[in-house]
Order: sequence, then C-alpha cells, then structure tokens
Amino acid sequence: MSELFDPARWRPAPFLPESEARDGSLIFVVAVLCFLACLTALGVIAADRAAHGWSSQLAAEATVIVRARGGESPDAAAARAAEALAGVPGVSEARALEPQKAYDLIRPWLGDVTDLEDLPVPRLVAVSLDARQPATAPVLDAALKAQGLDAVVDDHSVWLKDIRRAAGVVRWTGSAVFLLIAGAAAAVVAFATRAGLAARRDVVEVLHLSGAGDGFIARLFQLRFARIAGLSGLLGAIAAAGLGAVLRLAGGGEGLTPALPIAWGDLLAVLPCPLIAAVVAATAARLTASGLIREMQ
Repeated sequence: MSELFDPARWRPAPFLPESEARDGSLIFVVAVLCFLACLTALGVIAADRAAHGWSSQLAAEATVIVRARGGESPDAAAARAAEALAGVPGVSEARALEPQKAYDLIRPWLGDVTDLEDLPVPRLVAVSLDARQPATAPVLDAALKAQGLDAVVDDHSVWLKDIRRAAGVVRWTGSAVFLLIAGAAAAVVAFATRAGLAARRDVVEVLHLSGAGDGFIARLFQLRFARIAGLSGLLGAIAAAGLGAVLRLAGGGEGLTPALPIAWGDLLAVLPCPLIAAVVAATAARLTASGLIREMQ
C-alpha cells in the first residue's frame, strides 16, 4: 500500500489528542471565515452575471433622438427615421416611440408644464440590433443623414463603459476580500499551531532528542490542522450554499435578489472550499511548526 493511502499516516500522533477544548473555537472561527469567503465568491459570480446581462442588453439596442426640420412635424420625422433605419444591415427592428415617452423624459427639466405638445420636443426611435452583426453608431448616423434627418444616435457606449468598469471593480474587490479572508484563516491556524507547540514543548523536545526529524514533527501538526480546517471549510461551505439556496428560492422566479441573480449552478462554487481551507491550514501549520522547532534548537 502506498504511504499516501496508509491510514496510519493520517492517524493523530499519540501526543496530539484527537480533540481538545480549543478545537471547538478554532473550528467555529475557521468555519465563519470559510462561510464569508464562499459568500464573497457567490456575490462576485452573481455581480459578474448581472453586469454581463446588462451589457448584452444595452449593446443590443440603440436610441435615436430625432428633431423636426422645416415644416415637418416631430412625429413624421420620427416615423421617417424609423423607416430609414429599418433597412440598415445589422438592424432587427426600428420603431418610433410614443410622444409621451419623450414628454416623460423632458418633463423633470421643464417642471409641471401642461402644454408640452406645443413645443418642438424631439422624438425617440428605439433600435434593436442584430446580435450577431450589430450595426455601429456611425452606420446608423450615416443612414439618417442620407435621409436629411436631424438626429443623434446614442449607442449606450457610455453606459456600457460604466457597467464594465463597475463589474471589474467588483471582481477585483471580491478577489481582494477573498485573499484577505484566506490570510486571516492562515493567521488563525498559525496562532493555534504555535499554541499547540508551546503546550507540548517538552514532548517535542523528547521526540527531537529521540531522533525524530524536524519534518516528521512538523508534519504531525500539519495533518492535524489540515483535518480541522477541512472540517471547518465543509461546515462553512454548507452554510454558504444553504444561504444561497434560500436567496434563490425566496422571492419568486428571479430569487430574492433579482439585481444579483444567483443560479443553482453557482452553488457549486463552494465545493473547493474544504480543500482550499485544508491546504491553507496545512501550509500555515507546516511553516509555523518548522519555525518554532528551529527556535527550540
């Protein structure tokens, strides 16, 4: 049997009991940190999906502001613009919006004006773009100018830049928070390892005098805290997945947080948590134990 799969390798050493009074507190602290890390990961995934959905929706549409010229009425100019844009390659649909839409947009700047119909309020044309080969703003502008229309094309590029920038900030912030939590977990395990070694300093010295190598002694602490962190990571992951499931189930079809939609597949993101927690704890315990053993010599 390979040494890696030998049960004796993973059995607690005699001078390291399977459980201590401090283990409960350590498990609770690491589990809470793992819960926060998993919750951060779920939040970043949901925010990235929301930003992608908003970007796709905005990129698939454009708005055209049409102003009447000469004796042409605003409604006639909007209808002519919609007709001109409907024939442009890369445009799926172009339709002139009701005048009330334009009135609603301009009313906050003019106040409670009752005779807006008498003003030359520009009209709006909503343009749906082909998702595979969308028409660009210069192409739409050229088509409008070819018909002699006074119009401005808004391809939502400003909003798209803001959304993509915000999504990037959320991703980097989430990653930083995740690393911070992992660092906090490593610090907690290092502290627990130092305390465990200090409590058994005499045993470690006897083992060392008996010929036990530094790596052997450090590995005992490494395996012990890896098991504790793995269990804590499992508890934290289950709690985070449970909260994510509640947020997805509550509030109807879009979940309790429709602005940050959580899909069922997102809950799988918590699966690596126990393994990551065990690796972080094992590394921290190994480094701490090795350093302390060197100090004893």
